[in-house]
Amino acid sequence: MIALNTNSIDIFSPESTQSSGALFFDTGISAGFPAPTEDFSQQRLSLDTELVRNKETTFYARVSGQSMIGAGLDDNDLLVIDRSLEPANNKIAVCFLDGEFTVKRLRVDRDGMWLQPENPNYPIIKITDDNDFVIWGIVTNVIKKV
Repeated sequence: MIALNTNSIDIFSPESTQSSGALFFDTGISAGFPAPTEDFSQQRLSLDTELVRNKETTFYARVSGQSMIGAGLDDNDLLVIDRSLEPANNKIAVCFLDGEFTVKRLRVDRDGMWLQPENPNYPIIKITDDNDFVIWGIVTNVIKKV
């Protein structure tokens, strides 16, 4: 990945080289009662192939902070962000607001636009004409460590 640090967010783009990916077992893993394993096939799977729809407009960035924990975005999670997707109400977006990047849920109605955190300890931000504001991209996936 190529890293770029821009105003307190580390942004990564998918590498241009094709990797062979990790081994993928396509039989499925039971999350209920264990199932007997029959024949299974092994093939290689690239996460870029699974997670990146538009390579030229997709970037990765790490979450910093706790404002989106209710949406399952925890500190240090890796976000997959697509800049080609249209912003829409209720989407989670990476935004540039008054000189800093932030990730929040978009709320849009006839009265305006808000950036809504998914943690009650953080305030909802109303976007006004006084703000320097750009919707930078839409979050499509999150990668977590367990």
